[in-house]
Amino acid sequence: MLLSRGLARAVERLGGRVHEGTRAAAIEPHQVHTDHGTVSADIVVRATEGYTSGLNGHRRTLAPVYSLVIATEPLDHATWEQIGLANRETFTDCRNLIIYGQRSADGRLVFGGRGAPYHFGSSIRPSNDHDPQVFAHLRAAMVEMFPVLTNTTVTHAWGGVLGIPRDWCASVGLDRASGIGWAGGYVGDGVSTTNLAGRTLRDLILGRDTGLTRLPWVNHRSPRWEPEPLRWLGVNAGLRAMALADLEERLTGRPSFVAGAMSPLVGGH
Repeated sequence: MLLSRGLARAVERLGGRVHEGTRAAAIEPHQVHTDHGTVSADIVVRATEGYTSGLNGHRRTLAPVYSLVIATEPLDHATWEQIGLANRETFTDCRNLIIYGQRSADGRLVFGGRGAPYHFGSSIRPSNDHDPQVFAHLRAAMVEMFPVLTNTTVTHAWGGVLGIPRDWCASVGLDRASGIGWAGGYVGDGVSTTNLAGRTLRDLILGRDTGLTRLPWVNHRSPRWEPEPLRWLGVNAGLRAMALADLEERLTGRPSFVAGAMSPLVGGH
């Protein structure tokens, strides 16, 4: 939130205008149709990430998949020393069903991960941000990694939607003929990738030939997701398979056969 507000202020300082509370329903060449009217522009950039499925004609462009997060009460210095994150390092591990964490500015451990189900028809609702079962699994994984937190209180829990392309490959590009540019499909790695995408779009729009515009992800086109119910079945089967793969690796100490079999289906190699 602080990052988005800071970016908005930077845009306004440079003479740009930010309009909020206006839902975009469809994008066409040089136009964005909203619930308050139509906006025309030489270049229209689609950067709607996990909410792309709500645009007309883009139901299968990106799958909205939820990532949920918990946060502990503030921890004392001795606990941080035991955990090993006294310098506010961020972390993840090599499990298949991704987890991640970091120390907040006020001394909490913020711990998140995947595991929430994909909702039929690419549904996005506020209620999807909270799943008590996933929150419980996150807390169990956190305590498994950091036993010192066994009796620590979790004070916050929330979630949000990510944009997942069919081949798990983010992309940025510009179709000069239609005036439509795009950036997205960051699969949860968007904090830094969006900055790179923005600078790349700048060069594409201005017609510059730079090192950024020659990167492999420029003008990459991911395949469309399967129609429902295949999309619902496939994404949720993949989530369950990755959970099973983590269990298999924990029991055997070897790379998972299940994960290897699923890799070509989720964009792996």
